[in-house]
Amino acid sequence: MTLISPGIHHVTAISSNPQRNLDFYSGVLGLRLVKRTVNFDDPTTYHFYFGDAEGTPGSLLTFFPWPDARRGRQGAGQAAVTSFAILPSAVGFWIERFIRYHVEFQPPKSRFDDERIIGFRDPDGFLGELVAYPGAEARNGCEGRAIPLEHSIRGIYSVTLWQESCDLTGKLLTDSLGFRPIREQASIFRYATAERGTGSIVDLRCVPGLWPGVMGAGTVHHLAFRAPDSESQMKAREDLVQRGYNVTAQIDRGYFFSVYFREPGGVLFEIATDSPGFVVDEPIDQLGQLLKLPQWLEPRRFEIEALLPNIRLPMELPGPNA
Repeated sequence: MTLISPGIHHVTAISSNPQRNLDFYSGVLGLRLVKRTVNFDDPTTYHFYFGDAEGTPGSLLTFFPWPDARRGRQGAGQAAVTSFAILPSAVGFWIERFIRYHVEFQPPKSRFDDERIIGFRDPDGFLGELVAYPGAEARNGCEGRAIPLEHSIRGIYSVTLWQESCDLTGKLLTDSLGFRPIREQASIFRYATAERGTGSIVDLRCVPGLWPGVMGAGTVHHLAFRAPDSESQMKAREDLVQRGYNVTAQIDRGYFFSVYFREPGGVLFEIATDSPGFVVDEPIDQLGQLLKLPQWLEPRRFEIEALLPNIRLPMELPGPNA
């Protein structure tokens, strides 16, 4: 059964310094820290979830901040670029903000006629983009102390995979995940879901002969797609197995259920359920304030908290001359 996915659920990347990661994504970009937990497979490492005010699927960028992680390198076989939606009127605000906080960025450029792109790198070298386009008005923003609502980031716009060859990955997107090809420009082939909402676009960029990507700080660990519920997820899993993919069993991640597999170009894909969501263990107005552990790790809380680096939640970063 083809999964008619509404789009991207989340992107998970690797960073190094946990405090610097918080300062950039919460302090500079103004995303809400919707969950502070640990890597369930490595409980001595944080797992940060950033998103909109409610942690809506499609708004989520998550990080494993390994303090000793070596710098990675974007290359073939990776989800190399994560793009976020903003309003066209917000372009000037973000240029000024990036200048103020010494963020490495590129001047705005056009893509597909109706998009203005500001490319940037985070302190670990993670490749991001702010994409200004007219349809962003329909998306939810996330107002904060530093970011007015009209300038706020409005969820994930797209993810760009760099591939030696795009044909088999494109076939997977259309045959198993419910995407369809909609546009192409030069070496970029764009696929989108029917709903065209938050996180509904995957771009495949063909880069034959490019060096292979190296996993490490600043690179994407995996890309997750949405499944409305566990039943549709398991039907999609059965379809993928029949097509010859090596798919994991369903794994309980506390806030969603997951299955994982490698797509033909080598990127780790996940299918994650929309439910139960992030309010299962703390109220919406307190999301991200406390370290949350799954029930099976609670007996080790004292040990885990002692091993995790101390962090503070940034309310607003000081200016460069403060």
